[in-house]
Amino acid sequence: MPPSELTDEERAVYQWQMWVPGLGEEGQQKLKNASVMVSRVGGVGSVVAYELAAAGVGKLVLAHAGNVKPSDLNRQLLMTHDWVGKPRIDSIRRRLLELNPRLEIVTVAENVNDENVADLVSQCDLVVDGAPLFVERFAMNRQAVLQNKPLVECAMYDMEAQITTLIPGEGPCLRCIFPEDPPIWKREFPVLGAVSGTVACLGAVEAIKVITGIGSPLVGRLLRMDLRNMSFHMLKVACRKDCPVCGSS
Repeated sequence: MPPSELTDEERAVYQWQMWVPGLGEEGQQKLKNASVMVSRVGGVGSVVAYELAAAGVGKLVLAHAGNVKPSDLNRQLLMTHDWVGKPRIDSIRRRLLELNPRLEIVTVAENVNDENVADLVSQCDLVVDGAPLFVERFAMNRQAVLQNKPLVECAMYDMEAQITTLIPGEGPCLRCIFPEDPPIWKREFPVLGAVSGTVACLGAVEAIKVITGIGSPLVGRLLRMDLRNMSFHMLKVACRKDCPVCGSS
């Protein structure tokens, strides 16, 4: 599809954003013509999707299964009390379109798995990973490498969080950093919603940087933070020659 120009309405909505040095109207048009996949759209992914919709990303591909539960409401900010018992993905679509009615949304009421991941990744320019389980993360990482798509990797636990940006051919993939599924990682764990939102906002910034070309994404770097004592550590991460996913690339 040929790139779409900004409308007068969009120029008005994103006026202050376009004042960011290096972004401007050209960067805003790149956002409009970009497609981003987010999985899952929960504590981390919901805020990522919301920020990207607010920033003017033109298309979001969203995967999230199940119905809204009361325990979702402390962190999954696209879910509301009146939607308990109803499909999460419908609440996600409704809330995002309330914010940005110009947004194109592809929704899948499933979590990422080996059967759907290739198709989901093929529909986007960039992936943001907010999934809690490594089986999903590894599936997205594998397809991101195969399809040469950047992947912003966000994760949190308790009051800790970490984020990195993985660009095939420019730095390590997720399996370089985590060769195996950590055996201690569980589906349910302590979550403070503000911590999810913190790393999610950073993930949205990383996605915007990759799309527009402004700034320096976290390629080859892993940012770890402990918000209990507000400590931040930047670690260098490198490709592994024996990586089963990207080692031969």
